[in-house]
Amino acid sequence: MPYVLGVDVGTTRTAAAVCRLGGAGRGEPEVVGLGGPGGGVASTLQLMPDGAFAVGEPGDPRWTATGFGRRVGDSTPVVLGADGVAERFPAEELTALMVMWVADQVAAREGERPAHVVLAHPAGWGAHAKGLAHRALRALGVTASLVPEPVAAAENHAYSRSPVGALGVFSLGSHGFAAAAVGRGFELLGAVEGVDQAAGVDFDDAVFGHVRTSLGRALAELDADDPRTRGLFARLRRDCEAAKRVLSGTVETSIPVHLPSGPVDVPITRAQFEDLIRPDVEQAVSAFARVATGVEMTVLVGGSARIPLIAASVPGRVVLEAAPETSVVKGAALAARRLVIGPDAEPEPTDTSVMVRDDDPLLRFPVGGLEAPDGEFTAPPPRPPVDITPLDLPERRTVKRVVRGLVPTGGRRARDSEDGR
Repeated sequence: MPYVLGVDVGTTRTAAAVCRLGGAGRGEPEVVGLGGPGGGVASTLQLMPDGAFAVGEPGDPRWTATGFGRRVGDSTPVVLGADGVAERFPAEELTALMVMWVADQVAAREGERPAHVVLAHPAGWGAHAKGLAHRALRALGVTASLVPEPVAAAENHAYSRSPVGALGVFSLGSHGFAAAAVGRGFELLGAVEGVDQAAGVDFDDAVFGHVRTSLGRALAELDADDPRTRGLFARLRRDCEAAKRVLSGTVETSIPVHLPSGPVDVPITRAQFEDLIRPDVEQAVSAFARVATGVEMTVLVGGSARIPLIAASVPGRVVLEAAPETSVVKGAALAARRLVIGPDAEPEPTDTSVMVRDDDPLLRFPVGGLEAPDGEFTAPPPRPPVDITPLDLPERRTVKRVVRGLVPTGGRRARDSEDGR
C-alpha cells in the first residue's frame, strides 16, 4: 500500500513514522521500528575502515559522528579519524545519509519506496540551513520536504483533537530544550532553543549527585583509574537514569550501587528529585512563557516531558501524549500525507513557509518542485571578524564515496534515550 514517511533525526535518537495513503480511515501515523531501543535508532554514524558507515551504534568517538542533526548550517565540518588519518564531513551530508538509511530500511519493510518524505528539523534553521539540507538530500536521490519540529508536533496534536487557536510546544528531551508557539494555520509564530538549558541527561546527573551525597566517602574514596570503578560508575549512571524514569510513575524508588564492599540501595523520593531539578525546570518554563504568549493550549514533547513537575509547572492547559517522544515524527508523517493527498475539509489556513515548495495554493502546506538552482539559496548570515589560526584540515570525503556502505550495526544496543532532541 502506498505510504509517506516522516523522519526525525534528533541529537541522540532517530525515529521514523509512516502514514498509509490507501484504504479507509484517516491514515493514522504509525511509528516504524528501526532496530534500536524504543523503536528508533541512535543518531550515530561510525566510519569503518573500508569507508562504509555503520548506523546506530556508538563506537570509538574518534570515528563516530554524533549530534550532526543540530549542526546543519555550521560551516565547521565533522572530523572523523585518528592517528594522522582523518576526513571531514559536513553535518548536512551526515544528516542526509541518516535520512536515506531510514528511507531504505522502511522501503525494505514495506516493499516499495515512500511516495514522499518529510524531515522534521529544528525551528532555528534558516534559509541557509534548509538549502544545505535540501541540496544534500537531492544528492542522495531523496525527494523530501522540511517541517519545523514544533509545527510537526502541532500537526500531530491536531490529528486527534479539535483545532485550537495558537498552540504552545514545550519540548524537553534527553539533550535539548525548545519552546515555540504555532498558529492555527500551522505557521511558526515564535521559537527559542535553550542552548544552555538543562535537559534529561542533566537530570540524570542530579540523581547521580544525590547518590554521591548519600554515600559520601564510600564513593569518593574509590580509585577512579581502576577499571572496576569505571564500570561501577557507568552502571550507576544507567541506574540513575532508570530511577528518574521510574519516578515519573511512582513516588519513591531506590538506586542500586554495587560497591566493592557489597551492594547498597540509595532511596530517593519524587519530592527529592523535583527539588533537585526545580531550578532548571523553572528556567525552562520562564523561557517558554516569553515565547508562547497568548497560546490557548500547550503540548508537551520529548521523553523528559513525562516528569510530573513539567506538566505541573507549565501554565495554562497542558496536553501530554502517552509517548511524547514520538509526537514530532508522527506529525512529520501527517504533514507528508497532507502534501500528497491535499487538505481535509476544513477552513483554509493562513500561508506558511513550513515547506520549501510552493506551486499548489490548494494544499494546506505549499508544495512544489525541489529543483531550484543552488544559487537561489540564501548565503549564510555574516559573522563578526575574528582572528583564526589556520589549521591543516584532513581531506573532505564526499557523501557519494561512502553512501553505498551504509549498514546497520549489530552487537550491543545503544542506551535508550528519551527522544532525539
